[in-house]
Amino acid sequence: MCRMATADWLRLSICAVLSLMVMTVDGYTVPITYVQSAVAQGAVCLDGSPPAYHFDKGFGAGVNNWLIHVEGGAWCNNATVCLSKRNTRLGSSKYMDKQYTFSGILSNLQKFNPDFYNWNRVKIRYCDGSSFTGDVAAVDPSTNLYYRGARAWNAIINDLMAKGMKNAQNAILGGCSAGGLTVILHCDSFRAQLPGATVKCLSDAGYFINAKDISGASHIQDMYAQVVATHQSAKNLPSSCTSKFSPSLAKNILAPGVADPHGTWHECKLDITKCSSSQLQILQGFRTEFLSALSQLGSSSSRGLFINSCYAHCQSGTQETWLRSDSPVLGGTSISKAVGDWFYDRSDFQKIDCPYPCDKTCHNRIFE
Repeated sequence: MCRMATADWLRLSICAVLSLMVMTVDGYTVPITYVQSAVAQGAVCLDGSPPAYHFDKGFGAGVNNWLIHVEGGAWCNNATVCLSKRNTRLGSSKYMDKQYTFSGILSNLQKFNPDFYNWNRVKIRYCDGSSFTGDVAAVDPSTNLYYRGARAWNAIINDLMAKGMKNAQNAILGGCSAGGLTVILHCDSFRAQLPGATVKCLSDAGYFINAKDISGASHIQDMYAQVVATHQSAKNLPSSCTSKFSPSLAKNILAPGVADPHGTWHECKLDITKCSSSQLQILQGFRTEFLSALSQLGSSSSRGLFINSCYAHCQSGTQETWLRSDSPVLGGTSISKAVGDWFYDRSDFQKIDCPYPCDKTCHNRIFE
């Protein structure tokens, strides 16, 4: 589900071969850029490798506009979990694909991305396990892990500034899942670095409420407190939040493995059509809880909302859900048009879908 907002305290919200790109179905690949200079600053991934991103230059009227999209990939709350990520793309740029397919909000074709196709488009790769908030000076001697997400973030942003982002007229900081939480946590500072630009932030599937899991436990709240402690993230979290709450990254996973030891929810989590009536009732209860948490934010005409009831995770980065003839819509409006209207102030967009399974435009995913 996509959520959008301006830069308030909370950012809600979603065939030719060229020298540097290769067209694919509904997308094209862009090569990786390693921020090698970051290593000397200790601004690195979990394994000490340099942070990385993929960058496609803007053109025409979009040459001074920038769209940054942050990759998701969960979090690691202790050395054991972080160590398991170290030799993967989520902990090391050594294991990242050298080419990344740009589609959806990153597409360079007007028919697929009419409002942002000619902007400078960047995909930031995620490799620190803390939504780019960690900053532990010492390297863990037992694991040789680096908890330096905040430094890596600053190194990437500074690198992009040097490549022209400092001259931005318009900018969007967007991201999905853990990348969507990155957006919420970094939007204030990102906007402050571009004082002459119109800056808005798009969190796609990145607004996580603090709720109990199916066993009634607050396991997830405890786990995210551990993320903050492991990565020493507190000093890099927005003061507007930490002045009111204990530093933590609150996320709800309704049916984590620890709350479902017998795997009763396994099939349901992979394919919503496999959920029992009682499981669907619990999911609808979570929807109600989510909407209640959302309502507590109050109303704001500057905030955008596209909250559908589709069983999908992240919808801005894939063409089929961003903009296609059969893409999901709310009130007849696609995610692409809703985001464009919101960014350019063409019209307000704050729509919430009817409960599952009423929306027949959904692309409900089957997870593997």
